[in-house]
Amino acid sequence: MRPTPYVASLRVYEPISSFSTVDQQRWSQFSLASKTIWDEQDGALRRVITNHTQSLKMDGAHFIEQDSKRYVAPWSTTARCWAALDDFKSSLPATLVKFFLPQTIQESIDVNLENLEDKVSHIITSTWSIPPRWFALFEPTDRLRGTNADGPYTILRTPIAKAKQRCLFAHQAVVNAFGNGPIEQEIADLLTWLGIFDDGSIVECDYAGLATYLEKSLVENGEPGLNADSSVEDVARSLAGLAAGDGALASQGYERLVTRWRRVSAFEQAM
Repeated sequence: MRPTPYVASLRVYEPISSFSTVDQQRWSQFSLASKTIWDEQDGALRRVITNHTQSLKMDGAHFIEQDSKRYVAPWSTTARCWAALDDFKSSLPATLVKFFLPQTIQESIDVNLENLEDKVSHIITSTWSIPPRWFALFEPTDRLRGTNADGPYTILRTPIAKAKQRCLFAHQAVVNAFGNGPIEQEIADLLTWLGIFDDGSIVECDYAGLATYLEKSLVENGEPGLNADSSVEDVARSLAGLAAGDGALASQGYERLVTRWRRVSAFEQAM
């Protein structure tokens, strides 16, 4: 089983030519067969349980190759760690922050986020579920699924230009149906994030270990495992309903999606 089987990832792989010469030289030497997914997750788990400061430099990256071209998604571990701390701090009432984060850490958050060279992370993660807006970036033909040494897997992969077009459609559909608000803003933020990267990039959603829990949930409910997962289709149906002003169609797709992933999220309570 993967070191952190409850984490799914949304990644942007940029062409290796988009990076500095130093990074190009370093990353061109990595084998595509390297278990970078395991390495990243193992490192993340060790940082959770360690009781001393650990160096986060000399970071790793994930690699894919298409049409004989190499694409790279740097881990950006340092940026993600400090950003996670900042998000955690923002989620707390100001009066409670001091009980969770020492003053020195609070001061370090702002300083480190300001000084980081890799401020933009190529990877976004989600635990125990996948946000509906991620599925809006893909269509069914983008889906790869099967079984490997780690168990069942599902990967969605598409050119970033198509992902941005679909994200824009999702945003417009939500705004037209509900106006501005938290859901609209989350999609807008995702669109802004995608707009940062090279136009030749590839966007990937990796269910990772959640594929195992999803498979188990679907089988327990009398369905043929991952082959019954229609999350991409359900989001597309919901957005089509919103765009057409058909509330019943929109609700049908959304309810199917939420029900499916709520059962996956329930495994967290059973751990």
